[in-house]
Amino acid sequence: MTKLNNIKAAIIDLDGTMLDTAADFHVAVNRMRADLGLDPLAQETIVNFVGKGTENLIRRVLAVDYAEDEAAQYFQQALDAYTEHYLAINGDYSSLYPGVIEGLQAMKDQGLRLACVTNKPIAFTLPLLDKKGLRGFFEVVYGGDSLPKKKPDPMPLLQVCQDFGLAPAQVVAIGDSSNDAQAARAAGCRVLNVPYGYNHGESIHDVDSDGIVQTLLEAAQQISAD
Repeated sequence: MTKLNNIKAAIIDLDGTMLDTAADFHVAVNRMRADLGLDPLAQETIVNFVGKGTENLIRRVLAVDYAEDEAAQYFQQALDAYTEHYLAINGDYSSLYPGVIEGLQAMKDQGLRLACVTNKPIAFTLPLLDKKGLRGFFEVVYGGDSLPKKKPDPMPLLQVCQDFGLAPAQVVAIGDSSNDAQAARAAGCRVLNVPYGYNHGESIHDVDSDGIVQTLLEAAQQISAD
């Protein structure tokens, strides 16, 4: 992989990139399903629904049991229950992936400006970053409901570029899914993917990117400010 040059900032995804939050989703979704009198789902099933925001997650979860019109009737009740359960356990069952702290520190040491952009609601995102000791690395944090559009739309990435006063070509997005890559390409940013996250059950090797890195530390080593 060719080193990415003239990079001044990195935009980093959260779920599946910095944190393995699959177990948090598993617990919160199944507590919500229990409230609705539904049977629990396997963690693997739930993880394949993750990545396009909470509303999409809830719709996918309800679609397991209900036709579309029926699911729509239960959507708000399910969303409210899920939100309550997720906030109650947010971060309790999740863990940092290897190399995350080291990678973020290496990027900071290189003088890169850092932003976290996730499709997770901001009310879930900020407490989770605090709980896991990540909040201090980031100048800017946007959740899936912080702006009118979320990834794979380029809007959140373009907003970060504007916040930092940088051209998109000077910014790299790092994530685990096609959402991250599509948003980055549409914004004109560079993109690196990690192979261990939740790419909707599909291989990350099929995603258009500037390279696959095994850890955020390896990502830091592939980025140059010069």
